Amino acid sequence: MPYDVVIQGGRVVDPAGGLDGVRDVGIVGDRIAAVSEGGLEGLRRIDARGLVVAPGFIDLHSHGQGIGEGRLQALDGVTTALELEAGVAPVSAAYRRAAAEGRPVNYGYSVSWASLRRHVITGAPLSGGADGPLDHLGSHAWRAPASPAQRAALLRLLEAELGEGALGIGVLLGYAPETDPAEFADVAGLAAAAGVPVFTHARPLTEQDPSVVVDGAEELTRVAGLTGAHMHYCHINSTSTRHLDRVQALVETVRAEGARVTTEAYPYGSGMTSIGSDYFHPDRLHVLGATGTPQDVVYARTGETVASVDRLLELRAADPSGLAFIKSFDEDASPDRVARICALPGAVVASDAVPFVIEGGHTYDPLRWPPPDFVRTHPRGVGTYGRTLRVAVRETGVLSLSDAIARCSLHPARVLEETAPAMRRKGRIQPGCDADLVVFDAERVTDTATYRHTTRPSTGFVHVLVNGEPVVSDGVLRESSLPGRPVRA
Repeated sequence: MPYDVVIQGGRVVDPAGGLDGVRDVGIVGDRIAAVSEGGLEGLRRIDARGLVVAPGFIDLHSHGQGIGEGRLQALDGVTTALELEAGVAPVSAAYRRAAAEGRPVNYGYSVSWASLRRHVITGAPLSGGADGPLDHLGSHAWRAPASPAQRAALLRLLEAELGEGALGIGVLLGYAPETDPAEFADVAGLAAAAGVPVFTHARPLTEQDPSVVVDGAEELTRVAGLTGAHMHYCHINSTSTRHLDRVQALVETVRAEGARVTTEAYPYGSGMTSIGSDYFHPDRLHVLGATGTPQDVVYARTGETVASVDRLLELRAADPSGLAFIKSFDEDASPDRVARICALPGAVVASDAVPFVIEGGHTYDPLRWPPPDFVRTHPRGVGTYGRTLRVAVRETGVLSLSDAIARCSLHPARVLEETAPAMRRKGRIQPGCDADLVVFDAERVTDTATYRHTTRPSTGFVHVLVNGEPVVSDGVLRESSLPGRPVRA
């Protein structure tokens, strides 16, 4: 019997099974049915000769959960994009909305500690992330100390959300650095009891802020050991900045002692978050590795480089949830630093993609393709995986092709597979696994998005299949294709 689809004659790289050779891949419905040295017949044929066939990439850290953002990620080889660092609340509302609207790639959510904390302390309503996962981070009210009763209420809400299928607990601790360390330990203890990870944006390091309540890296690793929780260290590169060696050594030490700490990194030198957050206060620009001058900040809604402290304060007051870039280092001038981030031991690749920013006075239809010029985002949400393959494999060789693919697919799946059994079928090219696949040209795959042209899609990704359905064919997005499915605990 013929298969529904056969990907013929490609170089199949499956890090889980150690396969790296020319094979045919047969697909029936939404699953891989056969991997053969040849001879498979299909109702539809994809010629992959001279191309690499890999498991679809899994992004554990994507705040860009809309259709447009998902399309750009699909063009970068992503087949599953999860919102785990910030999370949402309630998760049921986010899952319902994504299912009703449709998504080009698979989706899933952690429960948001920050949103529930804001709800408990200020009485703010819960939107399920409809307002954007990074909104309200500049508000001081939600960062106030929690009373014992409020902390108990927060833990009850977190536990209830885990019962709704949340993939873990997302903790934006770096945005509320004065939080009582005991509260974070309580949250980790709850996660350990539930058997889910804690996806943490750590507090600043003592080198960055000597007044911080506790060093962010020491806290995260200590709590992992004390509670037994699986701690996932979000974007370890951007929160550690120039102190990455010290932080990485600490992570490796506690791993050797038996703690479960996983990490992620992205190959860019500029961060992006809400301009009203502490990170953009004129006195704290150095925390994320900036020189400490407002000129390191670019306000995304207008594209302006902030000229002065007064202008920065004005923007923080007028649009505290507005996204802005903050430059830590120039990646074009520091290729060795980018390569080192790509090769960080044990780190998976994750983009930290952000939602689209719409220039003032414009309205954006999320189904419009391609995104118009008045839509902006961070280029990491568009080109992280193309850049990783270009820099780490082709240009510097710090990773083999198989290693790079594993960091983009298999290893992210393993972070979640104890929590979400469906992830055991992803990140692999084996019979019975999900037909989430990417076919790319290893000699020309690359990112093209820049800080000026932020929505230019990656090139070299020739075919992308999600649950057996093509989302990208011959390098062209299929606009009608919305085959993404939920991933739940």
